[in-house]
Amino acid sequence: MNNGKFYIESYGCQMNFSDSEIIASVMKKNNFLLEKNHKKSDIIFINTCSIRKKAEERIEKRISQFNEIKKKNKKLIIGILGCMAKRMKFKLFKEKKTVDLIIGPDSYRNIPKLINNIKKGKKAYSVLLSKKETYEDINPVKINSNKINSFISIMRGCNNMCSFCIVPFTRGRERSRNPDSIIKEVKYLFIKGYREVTLLGQNVDSYNWKYKNKKIINFSKLISMIADINKDLRVRFSTSHPKDITSEVLYTIKKYENICNHIHLPVQSGNDRILKLMNRGYSRLWYLNKIKEIKTTLLNKCSISSDIITGFCSEKKKEHEDTLSLMDNVKYNFSYMFYYSERPGTLSQKKYKDDIPLEIKRKRLNEIIKKQLKHSLENNKKDINKIYKTLIEGYSKRSKKYLQGRNSENKIIIFPNKKEYKKGKYVDIKIKNCTSATLFGD
Repeated sequence: MNNGKFYIESYGCQMNFSDSEIIASVMKKNNFLLEKNHKKSDIIFINTCSIRKKAEERIEKRISQFNEIKKKNKKLIIGILGCMAKRMKFKLFKEKKTVDLIIGPDSYRNIPKLINNIKKGKKAYSVLLSKKETYEDINPVKINSNKINSFISIMRGCNNMCSFCIVPFTRGRERSRNPDSIIKEVKYLFIKGYREVTLLGQNVDSYNWKYKNKKIINFSKLISMIADINKDLRVRFSTSHPKDITSEVLYTIKKYENICNHIHLPVQSGNDRILKLMNRGYSRLWYLNKIKEIKTTLLNKCSISSDIITGFCSEKKKEHEDTLSLMDNVKYNFSYMFYYSERPGTLSQKKYKDDIPLEIKRKRLNEIIKKQLKHSLENNKKDINKIYKTLIEGYSKRSKKYLQGRNSENKIIIFPNKKEYKKGKYVDIKIKNCTSATLFGD
């Protein structure tokens, strides 16, 4: 039986893209067909992000475009899923009158049933957060996959309550997924030819599963269990909260060649007062000591990336310069950089005034981006003449004459295509040249 065709479009973090694969699995199990062209679909899902105002503006524009299609096809169902659906709830029905379905991050199992209600002429919603839902029994359907790299959700929600962040309100409290189901999924993917998995969570280092016999699996134990599946399987993870990443995790990375030497460790700000306002739970000095421990333990072979927010409430010029000086100290390999975007319902929106003019926010962000590009280029230049074990992921974006892959440090490497090079295999590449974003080699 075919209950109709569905199309899904994802925005935001890697977790959202992973959730879209869970949604696709739920739909296919209920006899809906995945369609890659939205114009041929009976149902259009937009899996949304609420982390910044700009992200929501992009989604609102996309909804308007789909509305034009619905004017010609009255039977088309438009569903808003994920964090924006949870944040706005029923306001979406009022503001976007052509929206038929509103589904929060913990309600994806309900979608097929709710679609049946919509077909009977009703609008439908389900936005309650769960204390238990991890979708552990659902085998995700891969969407737009290169069949080499895969994301795997190991936990959901967040307990940290950073003042700027909407995630605890849209995704709920932390809950870890049964490690047995994680191992089962990884083994299945490896058999299918996947050679790299990225373990996802808002804060993977707080992963904690307790069996009925009281045996506890923490994050360090989990990544070692996955690494033991096969030495040809690479293991990555994201995101780490600085206050929770442990020495045990670092020594586990050091022990296993197939656990990648890359840690994403968001700092957000280099100033103690701003960090306190952000409720980050650490100081500048503490963070720098953690960076020192990472570099010492992993013998300076680990790449480090970050998230940085500039222009937070009441941030002074000197405090912005503290972030720049911290960047000079750490020299991140790459960073995700933004100016502060106030989100309704967050602690900072309730407690602090968003008082930094947009012009100054943009100026400070440009300074941060300029510095990061400088550091990225400096770090990449150090790789010239080094040899890296590289996992082949496919053709380069510009030409089939070249292949691209990544090394353990998560750096993209471009190299000439040869018949003996196969996707999913490892090759040793000697680096000849670089840009701030890419390594080139042979």
